Amino acid sequence: MTRRRTLTIVTAALALIVALLSPTAATAAPPTAPHGHSAFTPGAGDDGQNARLRARLAEALARAAADAVTAQAPWTVYYNDSAAPSYRSLIARSASVWNSSVHNVQLVRTTSSANLSYYEGNDPRGSYASTDGRGNGYVFLDHTQLRTYAPLRVTAHETGHVLGLPDHYSGPCSELMSGGGPGTSCTNAYPDAAERSRVDTLWASLLTTADVALAG
Repeated sequence: MTRRRTLTIVTAALALIVALLSPTAATAAPPTAPHGHSAFTPGAGDDGQNARLRARLAEALARAAADAVTAQAPWTVYYNDSAAPSYRSLIARSASVWNSSVHNVQLVRTTSSANLSYYEGNDPRGSYASTDGRGNGYVFLDHTQLRTYAPLRVTAHETGHVLGLPDHYSGPCSELMSGGGPGTSCTNAYPDAAERSRVDTLWASLLTTADVALAG
């Protein structure tokens, strides 16, 4: 074997190792956003999706006040993290945050068909969620943003959209859905009491499995 061929093989092997270890290694691309998107940082989100989430929240709160709606049993949202392997443990921690914070919906990991999928990669918009606010859709986790902001806060925030909460960038750090509004120093990854109550109210107001098309 010639010296040149040996160097070529070694170089190719090193490139393959770097690609496999790099968090920016190629993963499945997210689908075209069917619902618009809601981003972590101010100015990067989709006003249309946030408007729909705010309207659904207001309707659920009004219904709860008028009818004293209560949940029959917790809903289950199944999530798949196979397209975000670099952040599998982070996604599991985010699910744990929400599962310990609310009663009427729980997030459960699956390796097959799921309501919610996670993706990773690079996007100038940063991290975002594309969702109907009823547990269906996907979350995209941006490598650069997760190195800039508290990664668990970013992931839990975007998951909050999937559970029905809109952005509230002007809120304090104690509000999870204030997202990147309070700046990079904010590390809170937990919804506050009002956000927890709103999610429980939203999911209590979902009256039939046919209405939300959820598994479980």
